[in-house]
Amino acid sequence: MVSPLIEPPTRIALGLEYDGRPFCGWQTQTAGCGVQDALETALAVVHGAPVATICAGRTDAGVHARAQVVHFDTVNARPESAWVRGVNAFLPSGVAVLWAQAMPSDFSARFSAIEREYHYRLLVRRSRPALLAGQVGWVHGRLDVALMQAAAQCLIGTHDFSAFRSVDCQAPSPVREMRFVGIEANGEFVDFTFRANAFLHHQIRNLVGALVWIGQGRRPTAWLAEVLASRDRAQAAATFAPDGLYLTAVRYDPRFTLPSSER
Repeated sequence: MVSPLIEPPTRIALGLEYDGRPFCGWQTQTAGCGVQDALETALAVVHGAPVATICAGRTDAGVHARAQVVHFDTVNARPESAWVRGVNAFLPSGVAVLWAQAMPSDFSARFSAIEREYHYRLLVRRSRPALLAGQVGWVHGRLDVALMQAAAQCLIGTHDFSAFRSVDCQAPSPVREMRFVGIEANGEFVDFTFRANAFLHHQIRNLVGALVWIGQGRRPTAWLAEVLASRDRAQAAATFAPDGLYLTAVRYDPRFTLPSSER
């Protein structure tokens, strides 16, 4: 008897957005509280079997995503609409699939990514946020945006960012290429944009904390470059709150054409 042929797995890429507040971060946890746990549970229902996912950026607890990219392999054929509307029917309200697309087998949401972009929105006013609680960072008192912009120029380029990585960071190297840092005042908000080939654990939150100190006049603009050169985490500011941090774009080699990898 001839056994039926088993088709090779199909690689599917998904685009996701999520509110980080209900979750303990992206990565799966024994308590089942990760975004990955919620997604894989929903995917298993539609797929009819367990599914393992790989993401572009493992966001921390409380960090949001507007453009997370994930891939998984499936041997059970489904229309692409099933991976969107079908999966969304089994996801909690804080996370949604935006699009799905079949990809070549050599595509990796993580390792094929050539650039990540994060945005940090900071509310600057005397009173803490209520309607935007958990969605923006907050400081009371004035910030000098021009001083922060001047200080941030030292971050551009390839550097050892040990002074701004978490002690729990598992990355094998602290070297990253920072390609863009933007800081703009928008009414009551200050918006930070960071683009790099990749980021270390807590890197952006630690940089925002340091830049806020400079904006408050607690440190001179030259201090940021000194901390960067020191490679000493103890010399930097405290880790800033996750509330205002969003993964806003993941970019890939042009041969991997995705419906939308940024918003």
